[in-house]
Amino acid sequence: MSVTHEAPRVLLRRLREVMADGGHATHQARLDKIVELIAVSMNTAVCSVYLKRAGGKFELCATEGLNPRAVHRTRIHIDEGLVGDIARHARPLNLSEAAAHPSFVERPETGEDRYKSFVGVPIVQSGAVIGVLVVQNMTRRQFFDEEVEVLQTVAMVLSEMMAAVEADADDDEAPITPRFYEGLGLSEGMAMGHVVLHEPRVEVARLIADDPDEEIERLEAALYKLRRNVDELLRTDDVSHAGEHLDVLETYRMFANDRGWLRRMRAAIRNGLTAEAAVERVNNDMRARLTGQRDIYLRARLHDFEDLSNRLLRILTGRAATASDEKLPRDTILVARTLGPAELLDYDRRKLRGLVLEEGALGAHVTIVARALNLPLVGGVKGIAAEAAEGQEIILDADQAEVHVNPPTDIAAVYANRARLRARRLKRYTRLRGVPAVSRDGVNVRLDMNAGLMVDVENLAECGAENIGLFRTELQFMISARLPRVAEQQQFYEKVLAQVRGREVIFRTLDIGGDKILPYLRTAQEENPALGWRSLRVALDRPGLMRYQLRALLRAAAGQPLSVMFPLVTTVAEFRAARALLDREYALAEKAGRKLPKTLSVGAMLEVPALAWQLDALLPLVDFLAVGTNDLMQFFFASDRSNPRLSSRYDLLSAPALGLLAHVCETCTHKGVPVSVCGEAGARPLEAMALLGLGFERFSMPSASVGPVKRMIRSANVARLRAAVADLRAAAPEDMRGGLQQIADGQGIKL
Repeated sequence: MSVTHEAPRVLLRRLREVMADGGHATHQARLDKIVELIAVSMNTAVCSVYLKRAGGKFELCATEGLNPRAVHRTRIHIDEGLVGDIARHARPLNLSEAAAHPSFVERPETGEDRYKSFVGVPIVQSGAVIGVLVVQNMTRRQFFDEEVEVLQTVAMVLSEMMAAVEADADDDEAPITPRFYEGLGLSEGMAMGHVVLHEPRVEVARLIADDPDEEIERLEAALYKLRRNVDELLRTDDVSHAGEHLDVLETYRMFANDRGWLRRMRAAIRNGLTAEAAVERVNNDMRARLTGQRDIYLRARLHDFEDLSNRLLRILTGRAATASDEKLPRDTILVARTLGPAELLDYDRRKLRGLVLEEGALGAHVTIVARALNLPLVGGVKGIAAEAAEGQEIILDADQAEVHVNPPTDIAAVYANRARLRARRLKRYTRLRGVPAVSRDGVNVRLDMNAGLMVDVENLAECGAENIGLFRTELQFMISARLPRVAEQQQFYEKVLAQVRGREVIFRTLDIGGDKILPYLRTAQEENPALGWRSLRVALDRPGLMRYQLRALLRAAAGQPLSVMFPLVTTVAEFRAARALLDREYALAEKAGRKLPKTLSVGAMLEVPALAWQLDALLPLVDFLAVGTNDLMQFFFASDRSNPRLSSRYDLLSAPALGLLAHVCETCTHKGVPVSVCGEAGARPLEAMALLGLGFERFSMPSASVGPVKRMIRSANVARLRAAVADLRAAAPEDMRGGLQQIADGQGIKL
């Protein structure tokens, strides 16, 4: 076959004409015409199409040249023969002597034993092999690379056309297949709605080019714009400094400038495809080859390549970069491979019901923001961003870490009933909003909320909390592209204090490092980041960073009460050093004649077990203490709280953990220092009940937890509860959690 650029384009146009005859030809007739056209155009004795069927076998669905009686009778397993080899590896085979290949298996019913040379290419759709296109000749010869390229181009067009062929094969519309996924519940709750892809896939509507030269010009213009965007990103001050992120972006730029990528796309256009179809064709080939790779580096490179391809398609089609720029349905469930906290905040919160991520971990930035927004979030849902489609119905159950796409009617009915029950329960909690958290025997418990964004602060009055017991100041730094200046920090803290209208806000100073990486702060890679250079350790080593923040807080609170708390204090010496920085900024403000805070309260977070045995020295120096149970229990049990394999292994409601917490509470009570619990433990009714039974009377929690915990407190008799908890601890049963549940049941405490 002598390949010219015109021949494949003529073939594609003829294929398009065959497919356009949908109303006058049967499914089989169109397939038969397609293989005949390909055989004639490519001057081959045989052309056959094998399509994947149920059970993973590839069925001979049409042929020109083989025995027609083998059609729909010959089925080849993916581990069998040359067709199986092509499907399994998602790459072409070009053989001058087919029978000499180790995968060759003779199928006598097809009559293919007369044919020597063989070329087969995968028919790929969305990265999955859905069929195999084969041409054969009697003579022994190697097909030219250009011929294989033409066949791959034809296969790409066939992959798009086959969807329409299969859809028209039956009069009745095929049912939509339900899909079930499991992941990690990262933010509690459930939601029902419709899929919105964060990075919408660009559907290539026009496959066949009218003017290849014009398509190549469009491609090169779009590539120029893409490369310019990447270069501009690398030149910005926010990311231009050295670090792991810079290596990632440099790799990204290398892909964008890869000559092989451009060469393959140009070749596809010369063979008759549009610029968009050429990008999709090359992307599909790469995805089919690398999907399922165990090598982490190769999987990451596939993500980079797919992201670049999608960006290039959006430039070619003029589509928005993310769905946040488009009109959203009122019940949006956002689906993404990965997402940054700033990107999540770009979306209209009024229309967002939940979030599903292929990646994501318990301590990830986007997880923290999702919790602040009270958005249910399931992470670690592999493959969903590629498999889900815009507008599909979806149910997200973060409590059970499950996701249902296109749920069956019975599943949808169960969840709809759960949603109604949840709505009624939330309505009941709403009625508690204005009543105090006072127990049946008159113990007044202080319920505060955790915050970190303005949207949290706005929820203070709505959720029924008294104050903000933990304001995570690092969130402002995490969603910013650069280090916020003193004036910007001051303005933000002023807004927070103005919004709460005189209620207390306890500002926790910058808690970064570990899993909270700022792109503009250079840090070294650590094997155990949770145990490494983070939080107060960073602040004391980089005192300028903390001094700027303390300066902003002092200025923002001029004439108002100010409460400041230092995180991850490990030794009393660390607290003294941090307090000295605060005192220095206070003295400088006083010397400059600035208006000072009306009062200044300074506390520490107990998150490291070692500090629990230094309380006699620490408590005289602090105005209050806050127990951060998340890190405290992680270090206490030497258990990574973001590791799903360990998340249920170690229980806060166990005798050792309750013993540590009881020691802290008793020591603070004896010294007359207020102590609160601001970790996740205090946000769950049973755990909060246990802590109340130990003596804790101050809690800070996510806004969504205030109602359930308040309901528990108002149903409890604290004196009876504490006596029962003391007896249970003395008995020290192996199942402490079960014993606490029995106390709740026996005393009528509502959990």
